[in-house]
Amino acid sequence: MARMFGTDGVRGVAGSELTIELAMKLGQAGACVLTKEKSHQPTIIVGCDTRVSGGMLANALMAGICSVGANAVYVGVLPTPAVAYLTRKHKVDAGVVISASHNPMEFNGIKFFNGEGYKLSDDLEDEIEGLIQSDMKDLVLPTGSGVGKIDYRFDIREEYVEFMKKCVPVELKGMKIVVDCAEGASHYTSVKTLRDLGAEVVALHVSPDGVNINANCGSTHMEELKARVVYEKADVGLAFDGDADRMLAVDEMGNIVDGDQLMAICGNDMKQRGTLKKNTIVATVMSNLGMFLMAEREGIHIEKTKVGDRYVLENMRENGYNIGGEQSGHIIFLDENTTGDGLLSALHLLQVLVKTGKKLSELASIMEVLPQALVNAKVPNHKKEHFAEYTEVAEAIDEVEKKFAGEGRVLIRPSGTEPLVRVMIEGKDQKLIEEEAKKLAELITKIML
Repeated sequence: MARMFGTDGVRGVAGSELTIELAMKLGQAGACVLTKEKSHQPTIIVGCDTRVSGGMLANALMAGICSVGANAVYVGVLPTPAVAYLTRKHKVDAGVVISASHNPMEFNGIKFFNGEGYKLSDDLEDEIEGLIQSDMKDLVLPTGSGVGKIDYRFDIREEYVEFMKKCVPVELKGMKIVVDCAEGASHYTSVKTLRDLGAEVVALHVSPDGVNINANCGSTHMEELKARVVYEKADVGLAFDGDADRMLAVDEMGNIVDGDQLMAICGNDMKQRGTLKKNTIVATVMSNLGMFLMAEREGIHIEKTKVGDRYVLENMRENGYNIGGEQSGHIIFLDENTTGDGLLSALHLLQVLVKTGKKLSELASIMEVLPQALVNAKVPNHKKEHFAEYTEVAEAIDEVEKKFAGEGRVLIRPSGTEPLVRVMIEGKDQKLIEEEAKKLAELITKIML
């Protein structure tokens, strides 16, 4: 049986795969596992993104939480990193975010944070899953005054805005910024924070209706933002995803500045200021080869992890590093927050822009982005981990690797959140690597379907 938890919580199509029954059980099991050592009546903060299914799942989840005797505090629509921060700030026992991040609106997800605002370890997730699989064996439900209650705190978003301004108190007066909020969770907090800091903000996709989240907007669809930055003669464009734990930028000429480049810019600035701990940036195996060449030139160590911001974070915590992330724009500034935070990343970038007085295009040139082709092969979810066991697939991968040896690299991996195998080829000839990646992805789909 496939593991219920992926790299970023439990995900699926809301109502069919992620049902209200499953949400309620996750609330019950999560509350039991995360609060079992508490002598007081535990409290769990719950927030969501703007998906129409968010309220349905939140209420089912909170019913589960309350049914085992824990209290829930519903904070409504808030970015994932805001829930992580508020969990920590208010010293509650756990936090839960109902979001499927950058995925289409029909999907949703449930992810947990512990009382310190960190995503759960595999062991804790397995414990929650085990309790659900056993059909809540030996679970005794309280009655009467033992049942938990729900508090509603929609005003609490202002605390996150104030926290962001305190983390990076940069003066943005005179700066014009185009912001694409993906019709998602950052539609209020990001715009409010940037305006409070003095920026002239052109806000795109800030009218969520429950079904338009991530629809041709945000960090996965940046064409409109690129054009608008040029049209507005703006200094920079910022794109968030549905739950605002990632951010990608656009320079003044309309070029995308990805997560690797953002880490290169901020990491080098931290090194110059003496705040880059152990002179290290934590990246993943998917980071562009140009990142590693930049680090070698600048005297920075790059620590490599598996794909997934949870693995980046684990490495950072174990080894005492303070910046790490992914090409997709998940960047963790561990001195200030416990998870990827798109707004925090944006403020750190803007701080470097203000301090240096340089254009973003000039800052981004610190690393050369080598051509990459990424093609998704659609496969059944239960088979995606086993792609290398198919002889024809393994032989095809081996053949492509030999073709690009010394001239690039090939990376094949299953998606942690979707029924996909991701094919990434890096090399000098964009057209050739795209052709090879497409051929390999088509072969994987054909054989594994």
